[in-house]
Amino acid sequence: MDAHQADQAHQVDGTALRVALWRALHLQADPAPHVLDDALGLRLVAPDEGWRERPDMHPDATRRMRASIVARARFVEDLVTERAEEGLGQYVLLGAGLDTFAQRRPDLAAGLRVFEVDQPGTQAWKRRRLAELGLDLPDGPRFVPVDFEAGDSWWDGLVAAGFDPARPAVVASLGVSMYLTREATAATLRQIAALAPGSTLAMTFMLPLDLVGADERPGLQATQHAARAAGTPFVSLYAPSDLLALTHETGFRDAEHISSAELADRYFAGRADGLLPSSAEELVVATV
Repeated sequence: MDAHQADQAHQVDGTALRVALWRALHLQADPAPHVLDDALGLRLVAPDEGWRERPDMHPDATRRMRASIVARARFVEDLVTERAEEGLGQYVLLGAGLDTFAQRRPDLAAGLRVFEVDQPGTQAWKRRRLAELGLDLPDGPRFVPVDFEAGDSWWDGLVAAGFDPARPAVVASLGVSMYLTREATAATLRQIAALAPGSTLAMTFMLPLDLVGADERPGLQATQHAARAAGTPFVSLYAPSDLLALTHETGFRDAEHISSAELADRYFAGRADGLLPSSAEELVVATV
């Protein structure tokens, strides 16, 4: 990372950087077949040489976490592909981070309005890096910077960016819910449940320790401690039944729990290396 990038790095969320590198690490450290082909995040971050030896990047220590990261991304992209084939035309990423869908899948993105919602600093950093790499295409995603800490409304920003509330959309919220209070998550769910019929939400959530595999609990405890020390503590953990109940309480018509075991069956079956997603994070898919 050069001096210019290093000067900008304080503006970008650390979790966004790690997720982008884990997605790239899947291609480097795990044998084919790959669940997700995303090397672009590595180009965006441009880490120092030896980045794979960092404690938060070591291929062995991060194995199951990066499997979860690529599994959830692949699941959502499969969902968007399915809905787009049915005529859906809007895709919203809440907490988009350094997502590269619009750049990697121009075939699919061309038929969609893609909206990326995130903190202003992370978005500004990402847009600069896309420009430096020649990837800031005029028909690319519509960026919606929202300062959540200042109380900005992501909904107002989304509509101002051209989102049509009268048309159905897929909304993805990956790796966000554990940082929010239950009340904040409920407010977001109510807003999404008020979208046009046919809209779909895909959201990840973290499970309480007692519902996580015993072999993963020490690592998850260490992750929670590190998040707390970094000033981004895990605020909300959910049992699947609790989150399903919350989706119904906030107005969704249907909701389905997608377990880590189901993700394993769908994307990791028959692998010789035994790669599996973490049991700590799962998905709920809710429809309006």
